[in-house]
Amino acid sequence: MVRRLVPHPLLSLMLILVWLGLVNTFTLGNLILGTSFGLIIPMLTAAYWPDRPTLARPLKAVEYVLVVLWDIIVANVQVAAIILFKRETTINSQWIPIPLELTSAEAITVLAGTITMTPGTVSATLAADGRAILVHCLHTDDPNAIRDEIKTRYERRLLEIFP
Repeated sequence: MVRRLVPHPLLSLMLILVWLGLVNTFTLGNLILGTSFGLIIPMLTAAYWPDRPTLARPLKAVEYVLVVLWDIIVANVQVAAIILFKRETTINSQWIPIPLELTSAEAITVLAGTITMTPGTVSATLAADGRAILVHCLHTDDPNAIRDEIKTRYERRLLEIFP
């Protein structure tokens, strides 16, 4: 019964929090409306999620989010330094193929989103077989180091989170 009312508890919670953030005013009415969205939208879309992903280790997901937030802060400073202090002729942009061990579509999507959210890198395309992702890096002298960093900082953690 509870699974039917709240088929995606994390999505429900996220919808409530996003609604409260969008209205930017915490009132009982906004909480009730956000909760309504958080309950109704997942029920209406449950049929489109037949094989919904499960998080094997939710605490690792929290760790992953913290690592990504830290990396976004650091990358912002690095990109600002590149833009402000490097001459255009010395910026070495690279296309870097990243071979993937991830097989879950959700995990690959999270990885691609993480790469794109981190300033200085953009995930451009996924190979047709899903075994590699092409990443554009604003500046690097060592593409292999970028590839290894993505695999160790992000992919390794995602392999633990998504079974």
